[in-house]
Amino acid sequence: MGGPIARQVSAMVITYNEGPNLARCLDKLRWVPRILVIDSGSTDDTLAIAGRYPQVEILKRPFDSFAAQCNFGLSQIAAGWVLSLDADYELSDELIAEILHLQEGAAAGYAVGFIYRIHGRPLRASLYPPRVVLYRRQGAAYRNDGHAHRVAIPGDVATLRAKIFHDDRKPLARWLASQQTYARHEAEHLLAAPRAALGRIDRLRRMGWPAPILVLVYTLLVRRCLLDGWPGWLYVLQRTLAETMIALEIADRRLRRNDGKSDDTRASGNG
Repeated sequence: MGGPIARQVSAMVITYNEGPNLARCLDKLRWVPRILVIDSGSTDDTLAIAGRYPQVEILKRPFDSFAAQCNFGLSQIAAGWVLSLDADYELSDELIAEILHLQEGAAAGYAVGFIYRIHGRPLRASLYPPRVVLYRRQGAAYRNDGHAHRVAIPGDVATLRAKIFHDDRKPLARWLASQQTYARHEAEHLLAAPRAALGRIDRLRRMGWPAPILVLVYTLLVRRCLLDGWPGWLYVLQRTLAETMIALEIADRRLRRNDGKSDDTRASGNG
């Protein structure tokens, strides 16, 4: 094998009412021969924006899960390489240059780190982890992991040096509504998984109460978001609220479960 990877790349972007973000994402993909926009029924100007780009193909599919949407997208790509992005991702110029210079080799995929932006203003650091965003199509498949989704690929994963900007400019009300769904899925995942299968951080999250406190202190002081002004404060409050909602879901489920056991005990005692 040999030759540039970029010639074989198809991009895949999952959308639902991403009008505030999509143009910035697609503007950085003009070098990609084929872009699949997989839409879940947008009612804003998402599809009109996507239609301005000649290499974009719009596919519509009702949303059931992120993994299912991504696997549907993969079913439309026969071979080559996939660049899988959220609509609020923006490739840096340095990352584009790095990808354009990649040659076929031993790696089956590439992970990329992120610079988190709040309304265009970059933070010093965030909790957003690196993701495998560029990978060979053959053998790739997605699975749900709590509210997140992960791609499994057969082969080694390397890490690229340059970054992606994460910059979600949808209204705060949309973010708040989404967190209810995310918190429910994450709580289900944390409580259903065997404790031994969870990492140290997820074990703390499953306890419920420590995670919001630790996230507040860690993002504010250790990651130094305190020094990023209002964008830093907004990010800290968002992350703390997200963990608080997960903790609430976990506490509520445990109390409901204990109520059910108490009812069974009372019923057997009265029998």
